[in-house]
Amino acid sequence: MSSATQAAGQVGRSDEPETFLDRLGIPHVLRWGFLGVLVFMTGNGVETNFVSPHMANVFGGGDDKINLAATIITFYSLASLIGSYLAGALSDLWGPRRVMLLGVLVWVVFQIAFVGALASESVPLVFVTYFMRGFGFPLFAFAFLVWINAVSPKKRAGSAVGWFYVMFTGGLPTLGSLVAVGLIPLFGGGFTGERGTMIASTVIVIAGFLLAWFGVREKHGSMRLAPAGESAGQVIFSGVRLSLTNHKVMLGFLTRLINTAPQFGMFIILPTVIAETLGWGQSRWLVMTSVVFGGNILFNAAFGALGDKVGWVRTVRWFGIAGSAIGLLAWWYVPNWVPAGSDWGFVVSVAAGTIFGILLAGFVPLGAIMPALAPKHTGAAMAMYTTAAGGATFLGSAVVAVVRPFGGNVGVVWAFVALYVLAFAMTFFLGVEQPGITDKNGKALKKSSASSESASAVA
Repeated sequence: MSSATQAAGQVGRSDEPETFLDRLGIPHVLRWGFLGVLVFMTGNGVETNFVSPHMANVFGGGDDKINLAATIITFYSLASLIGSYLAGALSDLWGPRRVMLLGVLVWVVFQIAFVGALASESVPLVFVTYFMRGFGFPLFAFAFLVWINAVSPKKRAGSAVGWFYVMFTGGLPTLGSLVAVGLIPLFGGGFTGERGTMIASTVIVIAGFLLAWFGVREKHGSMRLAPAGESAGQVIFSGVRLSLTNHKVMLGFLTRLINTAPQFGMFIILPTVIAETLGWGQSRWLVMTSVVFGGNILFNAAFGALGDKVGWVRTVRWFGIAGSAIGLLAWWYVPNWVPAGSDWGFVVSVAAGTIFGILLAGFVPLGAIMPALAPKHTGAAMAMYTTAAGGATFLGSAVVAVVRPFGGNVGVVWAFVALYVLAFAMTFFLGVEQPGITDKNGKALKKSSASSESASAVA
């Protein structure tokens, strides 16, 4: 999206009275789109916490089949990474609405094919269909995030991104897991119930798309956001060029890539650990996931607003990175320290995981940081942000696939902690201009934030 386009959008709204939602950080004209993302991601998240053991059982069960399932999920995540980049780039070229339509079509077609492939018990077919389905959700969800960035005033950018992640995480995995808890028994329980639940999730995804498609008519959704003089090829590769020429954008990309990677890695290793090894069962694992990321939902908007007030970089560094590292260790070690299968131990384990879920929301201001790092190329910057957001799925599952065979589950957890340490160091080079907080060099404009943000000026 060009700066001129964004400015035009702001001017076009100058005479319109602000609503309660606008002041809250949700652009009123996009309100049904936010709800659509929530419903869509609920359908997308239904299978998240049982698809790994389900695939392993399809292939015959056993630890080696869990590793095979992790590899398939890693390639699914690679498709999500590519789809996330295309969501930003194609939204600049075609407008977000068309990209959202493409996303739902890809999701539905290859979900049906994936379920059929599972029934055939063919590893190649499962691999190909699940890989292709991985393009679906980022095209839909992150195209809408580009739309949000095109419409939201910069002073509320952190809050708007926060509300997007309230909806995104509210669906994947929170409400998705709760829906799975209800639907699996409804469809017969066990393996059969899981298969029926996968089929039912398609209806939920379509419902989310319809809410966004018919509920939002804001003009930026149907227009080209890239500068008029750029060719299609220039627009598509603008994010790559920007990340290679702007080191701050590259560092922001890497920080966002690390952000939720542990979340997706834990979705692979924890279902079997919590449900079987520690004896709490599948239903309790799904309930744990819903509670853990329910905490994330409650704080996504809060950390977005906090970033707008005290500094985006400061919020990411101390709450998102340092806090999430501590929370991740708590989520792994506490369940292994309490008596396996005990009721009180489960409650304590859920509380420990919720610390991770809440503090993970501290990364939300990155969605405002990225376009601010390249104010003349905000569309390209958002393409890299969405790429990193989808790439976190790939990185998380890749760490599991690479580390688990020789380091076990504990090695995986500590590998993620090491990545958080790297991200913490990178934030000291993310100097960014923020209205009322920092200038273009990252130096504090307000005395209260000077001590924490002055380090950003190194960049």
